Amino acid sequence: MKITAIHDCVVPIRSDIRNAFIDFSQMTASIVGIQSDVMRAGAPLVGYGFNSNGRYSQSGILRDRIIPRLLAARPEALLNDGGGNFDPARAWDIMMRNEKPGGHGERSVAVGVVDMALWDLVAKIEGIPLYRLLGERYRGGEVDEDVFVYAAGGYYYPGKDLGALQDEIKSYLDFGYSTVKIKIGGAPLAEDLKRIEAVIDIVGGGNRLAVDANGRFDLKEALAYAQALEPYDLFWYEEPGDPLDYLLNAALAGSTSLPLATGENLFSTIDATNLIRYGGMRPDKDFLQMDPALSYGLVEYLRTLDMLRDYGWSPRRCIPHGGHQFALHIAAGLGLFGNESYPHVFQPFGGFGDDIAVRNGRIQPPQAPGIGFELKADLMRAFDALF
Repeated sequence: MKITAIHDCVVPIRSDIRNAFIDFSQMTASIVGIQSDVMRAGAPLVGYGFNSNGRYSQSGILRDRIIPRLLAARPEALLNDGGGNFDPARAWDIMMRNEKPGGHGERSVAVGVVDMALWDLVAKIEGIPLYRLLGERYRGGEVDEDVFVYAAGGYYYPGKDLGALQDEIKSYLDFGYSTVKIKIGGAPLAEDLKRIEAVIDIVGGGNRLAVDANGRFDLKEALAYAQALEPYDLFWYEEPGDPLDYLLNAALAGSTSLPLATGENLFSTIDATNLIRYGGMRPDKDFLQMDPALSYGLVEYLRTLDMLRDYGWSPRRCIPHGGHQFALHIAAGLGLFGNESYPHVFQPFGGFGDDIAVRNGRIQPPQAPGIGFELKADLMRAFDALF
C-alpha cells in the first residue's frame, strides 16, 4: 500500500462580504488530493482536503516542504502497525520533519489540508464514514448520530439594510437551523445593537443568536460591547479581542456573565493550552472553537482534546470553526458540542452534502465512506480538476 500521487490547486472563494477585520474579495483556498494504489470499483481511492476559510491558500509551503516529504518517505513509514492502512499520525511526523517549534500560523494550515485528505483516505479504505472510524478508535464505538449546528452569516455587505439581514436570517430558519450568528464590530455600537435586535425579532430570543467581533476590540471596547450586550442573553460573544491577548480575554471573562467563544485563530495545542491557562475561560460556560483544518489537522486536535481534559474541560464545550464536513465528522465521532455551518458563503466549501438536511438545528453526518465530499457536487467539481 502506498501513495502514488499528491496534487494541490488554488481555488478562489471570493466574496464581497466583510467582517469587522477583513473583507473576502481576494480570498483563496488550497485543495489537495492524495491518490493511493488501493483500488475500488476499478479506480484508485483518493482522499481530499482543503483549508478552512479565513486563511489563504498555502501553495508554497505545500509544494516546497509538506508534499515532497510525504512523497519521499518509504511507503511502509506511512502505514499503521498492521500495514493495512495509512497512519495519519506517522504521516504528520514526516510532514513536520525539520520544522522548528513555534511559527504556527501558515504552516499549520498547510499540514491541516493534507491531514484532512489523509483521514478521508483512511476512512475510505476502511469503507466507513470518518465519524464512525473516530468513534471506534477514540470513544469505544460510541458516536453521536446527529450534531448541533448553527448558521453563521450576518456579514456586512454593501447596501445591506436591516430588512435584508432579516431576510437572510429567515432563510436559515427555513433551512432548519434554530441558532444563528452575525458579525459585530464593523459598525458603530448603536448600529450593531439595531442589527442584533432585528435578528432577535426573527429567531425569537437572544439565546438563539451568537455575535462575532473577529478580534476587533481593545479592552475598553470589548467591555463596552459586553455591557451593552448583557441584556440580550446571547448564545455567545465571540472573539472580542486579538486571539493571543489572553489578558484581555481574562479581564472580560471576569466582568461579564455572557458566554464567550474563541480559539479559531489558535493553530497549535500549545497556543490552546495558553488560552486555558491564562485566558480566563470558564469550562462551565464558554466555548472553544479551534479549527482542525487550520491547526495541523486532526492529529494535533486530538492532542488539544487531551490537554483540555487534563484541565477539566469536556469536549462538549468545543464547537469547531469552519463550517466544513471534516469538523462535522469530528464533532460526531469525538463527542463535541456541535459544528458551525455557512449556508450562503465560502462556496463550494461551506455547507454539507447536497441531500443532507438540517432539522431542528441538528444534522446527521453522511453515511458514505470517508468524509463524504462526493455528496457535494460543486465541491467535487473542484476536486475532480486535481486529477
